[in-house]
Amino acid sequence: MDPGGASTEGAEKSPQSSPPPPPQPQPQPQPQQRKALSCTKCFDALWFCYSPFHQMQQYYRQGEFDTCFGKWDALFDCLSLKTKRSSEVQEILDAREKAKPHIWTYRTVEEASANWWRMYNRFHKPPSQSDT
Repeated sequence: MDPGGASTEGAEKSPQSSPPPPPQPQPQPQPQQRKALSCTKCFDALWFCYSPFHQMQQYYRQGEFDTCFGKWDALFDCLSLKTKRSSEVQEILDAREKAKPHIWTYRTVEEASANWWRMYNRFHKPPSQSDT
């Protein structure tokens, strides 16, 4: 024990311990990294589409069963991309990414009003003529 009352038995380092290794540099991301093309997600989505759970959910929500045509299209599209050169695939995927609308679209008051009426008009009941 030292005069202050604190024990230093566990605080001493052994002379054989080596210094910690220097940190490894992290690879810098490339500005245009290639996206890995995998059709597994498309196949899984198609498989789930035919599940009883999904079909009953669609019947409950939409009043009809899901035909899964969109999932088939996505799978065939993915498989057809697999037959192309990687540079061609990258160009196609980049063009699709740019063509997607941004999640937040800004509209003028008139555009927002027209969009609202287009989406929710079926829920709005116009006032009856006898009320005026």
